[in-house]
Amino acid sequence: MTTTNHSQEKISDREIIISRVFDAPRELVWEAMTDPKHVVNWWGPRGFTTTTEVMDFRPGGTWKHIMRGPDGTEYPNKSVFVEIVKHERIVYTHAGGKKDAPGAHFEATWTFEALGPNKTRLTLRQLHPSAQARDTVVKVYGAIEGGRQTLERLSEHLAKMESAGEAFVIVHNFNAPRDLVFKMWTDPEHLKHWWGPKDFTLVNCKLDLRPGGLFLYCLKAPNGSEMWGKFIYREIVAPERLVYVNSFSDATGGTTRHPMAATWPLEMLITATFSEQEGRTCVRLESIPVNASEEERKTFTEGHESMRKGYGGMLGQLVDYLEKTGK
Repeated sequence: MTTTNHSQEKISDREIIISRVFDAPRELVWEAMTDPKHVVNWWGPRGFTTTTEVMDFRPGGTWKHIMRGPDGTEYPNKSVFVEIVKHERIVYTHAGGKKDAPGAHFEATWTFEALGPNKTRLTLRQLHPSAQARDTVVKVYGAIEGGRQTLERLSEHLAKMESAGEAFVIVHNFNAPRDLVFKMWTDPEHLKHWWGPKDFTLVNCKLDLRPGGLFLYCLKAPNGSEMWGKFIYREIVAPERLVYVNSFSDATGGTTRHPMAATWPLEMLITATFSEQEGRTCVRLESIPVNASEEERKTFTEGHESMRKGYGGMLGQLVDYLEKTGK
């Protein structure tokens, strides 16, 4: 027992841990961390600028970038990715510093923890080769304060990313209690009667209603063609809220492109909230693109009116179904 505690103390002496909670979905934080066009906007303490030479984002890939301080001093950096678990964890070895100064060599682990549909805890753990090396990085490079300032800049950039996404919102009222409307959204026996664009038929449906569970469905168009889609549930609070990542799919659950729009975002984060007043239910749907390029975000924004018509027709079918069943 004594040996284990001693070993743990040594690890503690060698590490730097910095954590922050962001008011943004995990997918968006991941995108800001892994896309070079976003990284250069926030990486480094205040007053620093960053230029990325290469970012080969895969295990074994290299990330080379140069940070420039307010006085013009350059800090070349080279990292090699060791482990990447999408939306959860990034591990890399790092080497960097400035001329005529001790180098900074450590292993960095970033973890992404979803605390809710729009809240994420991002934690950085740097493990240095020795306690002395750790203390040198703190004294020479201001690693702790610099890390905190860097995450503050990330918070500001995430706010810009979310506003640039221009969320799509639609609200619809139903003359039915909330418990029933929520059931209509989560029970395959009800979904098959109204889910999908007007005149489409739900012909296949697999639903695993739990965080991390899959809703995989197939819609048949009037001309007989088929279109697959899926949800990956992020949060389920019955009968108040559903949060899920929505995308087009194939029959095996693989993510695919929009069959008629090559630049449509691959994934969208959707938050459905259900509120009740005097026996009536208000459903609010909010959708934002995640892991999307600038072109995909533009396509998404331009498609708002089409989405409004599509959702309007589908929700109208739910109104008809509720009336037809007398519920």
